[in-house]
Amino acid sequence: MHILRGGGVVGVPTETVYGLGADAFQPMAVARVFEAKGRPLIDPLIVHLPEEGWVDRVVSYSSHGQKELANRLARAFWPGPLTLLLPRRKALPELVTAGSNQVAVRVTSHPLFQELLLRLGSPMAAPSANRFGSISPTSAQDVQIELGNKISLVLDGGPCRHGLESTIVAVEEDHLAILRPGPITEDQLIEIGHVLAQRPGVHNPGNRPGHYAPKKELQIIKTDIKSVLSGSKKQGLLAFTPPSAEVADCYAKVEILSRDGSLREAAANFYGALRRLDLSDVDIIVAKSLPCEGIGTAIMDRLRRAEHGSKHGTGGGPATSRE
Repeated sequence: MHILRGGGVVGVPTETVYGLGADAFQPMAVARVFEAKGRPLIDPLIVHLPEEGWVDRVVSYSSHGQKELANRLARAFWPGPLTLLLPRRKALPELVTAGSNQVAVRVTSHPLFQELLLRLGSPMAAPSANRFGSISPTSAQDVQIELGNKISLVLDGGPCRHGLESTIVAVEEDHLAILRPGPITEDQLIEIGHVLAQRPGVHNPGNRPGHYAPKKELQIIKTDIKSVLSGSKKQGLLAFTPPSAEVADCYAKVEILSRDGSLREAAANFYGALRRLDLSDVDIIVAKSLPCEGIGTAIMDRLRRAEHGSKHGTGGGPATSRE
């Protein structure tokens, strides 16, 4: 606790992915989060709370309707993997929101993170605990690999339940806008209020084209996974379900997201499988498209960003020409 109170940063477990946490009301501590990640100061951070009653510490609602809609969302999905974009209370340092008048906030359901927040007595800014743009961590070991030489402590809370970053929703007076798909799906949100699939021109956390990328080239395919094999590159396969023995034998390494076709299981395993392929001796990663339904929409969102980042040098490795 003395690390956080002294303005330090700590690797923390959440139900989505591991975060890099600092006291949100200490600007120097927040600056250290940006520094450790190599994150641009123009990219805002999510503020985490242990319970709904803390929202007023960081949020100042613009209307009664907005507050009522946010309260309905909180009752339905908090604590849990839903982030709400709401007007920022002026007391919250602008560095957290990258100068924006809105703050991304959520209530975590991870018991260890909840206890840490309550003991600290302050909201925490906590983006994913990885280098900016690279694969998000879903275990304490992942954080050590990514940032072990840049931070003092990583709290081990076991594997993350969901394995994908939270759904981000902008809350207006009479509607919602999905800014980043995640574990809370559009179908679930529709039950709370009118939903716009996307609201353009909003700067929110974790929404750059090259986020979540491996160092190695990643190629998404929709065709038969044998048909893309060519050249001398050693290839690894990221498969949704177990491939046939004939297909598996064509790849140097195979990672399977779900044994029975469960999209929830695939989401929980996604980053870990992608990281193992990235750390292996394969030259290129081939990924099979997943169904774009439910949480599959969020998985494909991350997969497309990972593909973009791997081809444009934003996944933590050097940019190379792969056109």
